[in-house]
Amino acid sequence: MPVPPSALTDAYDRLATALPSLRIQELPPGAAQPDGGGWITGASLTRPGRAMDTFLDWDDAQIRRDHGTRARPDVTASFGLHRYAWPVCLLITVPWFLLRRVPRYPVTQVSYDRTVPELAMGRLAVRAAGFACLPDDPAAGRPEARVVADEETLDAEVRAAVAEHLEPVLAAFGPRMRRRGRALWGMATDEVVEGLWYVAGLLGEEARATAELKRLLPGATLPFVGSAAFRELATPTGRRLPTRDRASCCLFYTLRPEDTCVTCPRTCDADRIAKLTAHAAA
Repeated sequence: MPVPPSALTDAYDRLATALPSLRIQELPPGAAQPDGGGWITGASLTRPGRAMDTFLDWDDAQIRRDHGTRARPDVTASFGLHRYAWPVCLLITVPWFLLRRVPRYPVTQVSYDRTVPELAMGRLAVRAAGFACLPDDPAAGRPEARVVADEETLDAEVRAAVAEHLEPVLAAFGPRMRRRGRALWGMATDEVVEGLWYVAGLLGEEARATAELKRLLPGATLPFVGSAAFRELATPTGRRLPTRDRASCCLFYTLRPEDTCVTCPRTCDADRIAKLTAHAAA
């Protein structure tokens, strides 16, 4: 039986159109969170047990398959956190960006499956624990809505919703990544910014996303570390290229030292311009 549309369905439908490699399934009332058979719950990753080992075994296998080498355990754990946190942050930031609605997703309300071959980024089965919205939102009268006063308060809801979900996840991944506190929340900052920045580019709204992410993460918004950190680079021909400086390092350089990420703190501006220009030409 089809699930009736929620106040978030339109945002997730637009995300699916722009990014078909990720699928979001909103669970109907009363349905259990999928667990097993490829699915892993967010809650299980935060508890002692085999769930984390099973989750990271997948990353270990992918790294060996894609790069022909075995990564250090802390690098594998960093990749695993990224591959979980990037789509989970989109659950919150995409409805905020497209609809001005901010859902809450405690770890108990999210399951993740990376085993479907045609879905490179996997699929999420989720149930929102309500959402925040502005007073003039047509969905403000829904029973699961919580009306907030203004855009500034709604931005705070985004940060709170991401922090609520990621805090126990970061605590579980941290020891395996050999990172703590500030370094972990720097990664969270990067997942929020780079995920929405990428999706907004697919939607043709990169400029608006850049402006709104600057407002969302201006710096000094604990527990997040740093700001959205967008800036522009000028090519020799005068072309302006958008970039940002990551608050953390994903450790990809440990696998390919010659091929750092374009937003990596280790990548100089000349190399960034070369990489961005080559990408645009391709």
